[in-house]
Amino acid sequence: MILRFLYTALWYLATPLIGLRLAWRARRQPEYLQHVGERFGRYPTSMAGPLIWLHAVSVGETRASAPLVHALLDAHPDCSLLLTHMTPTGRATAVEIFGELAPRVQSVYLPYDFPWAVARFLRHFRPRIGVLMETELWPNLVEGCRRTGTPLAMVNARLSERSARGYRRAGGLARDAFAHLSAIGAQTEADGHRLSALGARRLQVTGNIKFDITPPEALLTLGKEFRNRIGPRQTLLAASTREGEEGPLLEAFARQCPPEVLLVLVPRHPQRFDEVARLVSRSGLKLQRRSADTPVMADTRVWLGDSMGEMYAYYAAADTALIGGSWEKLGGQNPIEASAVGCPVVVGPHTFNFKAVCEQAIEAGAAQRADDLEHGLGLALEIIDNPVRRKAMGAAGRNFACSHRGATARTVALLEPLMHNARARKR
Repeated sequence: MILRFLYTALWYLATPLIGLRLAWRARRQPEYLQHVGERFGRYPTSMAGPLIWLHAVSVGETRASAPLVHALLDAHPDCSLLLTHMTPTGRATAVEIFGELAPRVQSVYLPYDFPWAVARFLRHFRPRIGVLMETELWPNLVEGCRRTGTPLAMVNARLSERSARGYRRAGGLARDAFAHLSAIGAQTEADGHRLSALGARRLQVTGNIKFDITPPEALLTLGKEFRNRIGPRQTLLAASTREGEEGPLLEAFARQCPPEVLLVLVPRHPQRFDEVARLVSRSGLKLQRRSADTPVMADTRVWLGDSMGEMYAYYAAADTALIGGSWEKLGGQNPIEASAVGCPVVVGPHTFNFKAVCEQAIEAGAAQRADDLEHGLGLALEIIDNPVRRKAMGAAGRNFACSHRGATARTVALLEPLMHNARARKR
């Protein structure tokens, strides 16, 4: 109680900085200054009927939630579903993926973790249950759900050792929050052990829902169109790169890769597209942008993937891929999308956020690990130059992705008792 009081006091002390932070983020993304009232629990919209609430922080969690959203709507045809986010890109991704399901599915911002803002949110929407995607834990939100009797589950939960150390430093504050969750579905046994050590109860290992995402046919078709634009050139994809990675990558690419190899460079965050375009121009490599929607010229060295929601298409068009976020100490990204379409991948040394899935992909023969970018480019070129090996890694990737499916059904089964009990209390 005392720790949560101190935690809340810190939120009040930080209140003057919230507006400054939103304004700072709005320099790159003006959308941060939209719907500001929602971040304090004020909502102009309401939803009729029983409501399932699912929190997906940003783009990755929102895309990962797609199989679960559809499964929950199918299992509970009387319910609507509210998605909450913390970033404009997460919210825009929800509209892109679930727009056709409106008004049954709607998106808003989750309020900041002030007790009164949380209370407004819960009072306004009155969700039957709440579901947190992955490991987004807010102590006052958990307490607010406990007080109102709203079951709150955490699903597709992953917790790296680094993140676990951070929660351990929070001591009893984190332990109480984990202990009061109504159910937890962990991705792996290791995630489950780390969560249990932090006080989590009612925990099951349900697997990774991202394996259940089926590559959309429209994006596979777009991938073929990309391939036609590129022509017969060898194609190396740098997927979901992060700040600090593109500069060294471009230097190593210019030094190591022959002119016939095209680098398809897709930054993870859309607000960095122009920044990365300037990096490419300064490197002296000829640049084209996907947004120009033109054929890729023979002398173009870098094709900048400045688009949202097309990663499956980029993977489908590539001969092999370097996974971003893994070349600096950023934790990496998951290789599941690449494996699902049969694209061989090379990951760097820093994959602590996706340790299990990267190790599984390597063990399955769908991926290789490199020590640094130069080593990674060398491995990628070896794969590109060996069609037999490239085909074998692609097939291994598809088998790897297929063999780990089923997490969505296990997650729905985990949530079903909470739905049943909540329905019984409403009667």
